Amino acid sequence: AAHDRTPAAAPAPAPGGTLLGAAGVHVRHGAVHAVRGLDLELRAGEVVALMGRNGAGKSSLLWALQGQGPRAAGTVRLALTAAGPGPRGPDAPAHRGSDPGPVDPARLSPGEARRHVVLVPQTPSDLLYLPTVAAECAAADAQAGAAPGTAAGVLEALAPGVAPGGHPRDLSEGQRLALALAVQLTGDPAVVLLDEPTRGLDYAAKAALARALGALAAEGRAVLLATHDVEFAAGCAHRVVVLAEGEVIADGPARAVLAGSAAFAPQVAKILRPLPLLTVDDVRARLARAGRS
Repeated sequence: AAHDRTPAAAPAPAPGGTLLGAAGVHVRHGAVHAVRGLDLELRAGEVVALMGRNGAGKSSLLWALQGQGPRAAGTVRLALTAAGPGPRGPDAPAHRGSDPGPVDPARLSPGEARRHVVLVPQTPSDLLYLPTVAAECAAADAQAGAAPGTAAGVLEALAPGVAPGGHPRDLSEGQRLALALAVQLTGDPAVVLLDEPTRGLDYAAKAALARALGALAAEGRAVLLATHDVEFAAGCAHRVVVLAEGEVIADGPARAVLAGSAAFAPQVAKILRPLPLLTVDDVRARLARAGRS
């Protein structure tokens, strides 16, 4: 089905301001030096795929950026947005209201932090603890200080038709991810972090997630997802950052990084190298252009 296809590689967005910046970040877990002096910027309007083999430091970095994870050294600076809850319109500025200046997310209370930077973990159900979808949405509204129905509206946009009376554990993988994401988005954060969000998703759910992440970026947010799914990254990421042993070894446009990587190139790129094509839809578009010329 057409809606199940991997989308064409995402076009690069117009440059946006830096919403979160990290400099010289180190993360240690006992004797394990998981992240080593890492620098990273996340900009408004951009979906960034964070890639690397198991143990490269992806999850450790996400938690350090979010503020709840350990950080042995380095700085993380979040550009606070003085905005209340509610969806961002496509024309909304990245920074609304007075600008209090950058702040370390680790210094924010959990309630304040979720208005600016959120993380959906590898197991989204870790965020869900109430007996019904409606209860989760109501709790998210209350915790974010949002109008009643805000979280339910976000969920409906992400995954239409989820029964409000259903138990979260009875949802499909895609619906459970959508609910966890809706809970996190209720506070209207500028930065959205996701850890392996495509695990357990079928093609249709992946396509829906790709559209949702693209919409978040189009609203002026910065999206960073850690993933091993090269086909998904090829279809939705504007930029790819590759980690190895806790260090950045590549950071650039998705098309350039993925097409040039032996380890992370999608199947289309491997077959058609050196053509700069990443997805089946890229090939369709190239053939259509050739047919019109």
